[in-house]
Amino acid sequence: MTSFASNSLEDRSVVIFGGTSGIGLSAAQQAKAAGARVIVVGFDPVGAERVAAENAFAGWRAADVTRPESITTALSDIPHVDHLVLLAGSFVAGKVLEADVGHLRRAFEERVWAAVHTLRALGDRLAADGSVTFISGVLADRPNAYGTAVLASASAAMEALARGLVLELAPRRVNTLSPGTTDTPLLARTLGEGRATYVAALKEKLPLHRLGTPEEVGAAVVFLMSNGFMNGETLHIDGGSRLV
Repeated sequence: MTSFASNSLEDRSVVIFGGTSGIGLSAAQQAKAAGARVIVVGFDPVGAERVAAENAFAGWRAADVTRPESITTALSDIPHVDHLVLLAGSFVAGKVLEADVGHLRRAFEERVWAAVHTLRALGDRLAADGSVTFISGVLADRPNAYGTAVLASASAAMEALARGLVLELAPRRVNTLSPGTTDTPLLARTLGEGRATYVAALKEKLPLHRLGTPEEVGAAVVFLMSNGFMNGETLHIDGGSRLV
């Protein structure tokens, strides 16, 4: 009988950027429950330390993913990483002909270039049999006319980057998670007072008539880490929203 013990997260080192809230926090909690030693990385050091203590994670770090030196410092004393998860990134919205270009550039800085700098900072400390998980989103497949063109292109770029890195980083595995609209603190901050109206209208349109939960999407992150034959894939967990 074939053994899949090597795919277990037991006693494996997991580093999750964006692991202090929402999808990242849920993924961190589920990875810890599976036996992993989890380090969460957040923007705010006070919040990261609190979350790590509340959940008994193995550790925490603080980093601004738009600053390479901040990433390098955050990872400098971590000797070995089996699974790297990059979920950090804000909702960068603005129309191409109107918005400040510096603001729009953050969509790529927080995603593509943050991934490049993180991988370079880790180097050979990322296990040869380990994995990298990126995040894109439903906008990569279904952009809209409300100032999301650059964010959609950055999301799609993460999927292309993952496929290219499968070849560059082999035998390490690289996959991308593509969630639909998920009920997270980021969504609440992004929509503000208009959240209730937006969500109600969206639920009517969606095939499942509801948003995703951080727990559902976090479970998909754990799947991508622990299934040793998932490689170069984009895993859609969007309730079918890209079809409507």
